[in-house]
Amino acid sequence: MAMPAAPVEELARDRNSMAVMRTLMGADRTLMAWVRTSLSLLSFGFTIYKVLEGVQEATKSWPRGRTPQDAGLILTLMGTLAMVMGTIEYRQTLKLTRRFKDIRLTRFPMVMAVVMSLAGIVLFLSIATRVF
Repeated sequence: MAMPAAPVEELARDRNSMAVMRTLMGADRTLMAWVRTSLSLLSFGFTIYKVLEGVQEATKSWPRGRTPQDAGLILTLMGTLAMVMGTIEYRQTLKLTRRFKDIRLTRFPMVMAVVMSLAGIVLFLSIATRVF
């Protein structure tokens, strides 16, 4: 004997719930891509800064005195801005998704993005003030 068909409202609710979940997972993946991009720019910026600084000290003939610092600052600023822009986009997506289903705005990818944003700011300021 066949099972009775589920009510139309229940099917619609289930489909809507699954669509919200797919949207959340897509937003999570997108934010994590921003995190990877930001981490790459931050680490590359710091590495370039230290390598060029070492070359400048070794050769003593660098054409411009602040070149290592400027290169590091530009790349770390780009990484930090990428992280902030990705976080803003993620938060906007979560706010739109909340119209369809009650979800937490504090999710693990958001926590990671905030930590990375703070790390980018600290790294930028440390290069700017030559702490490292």
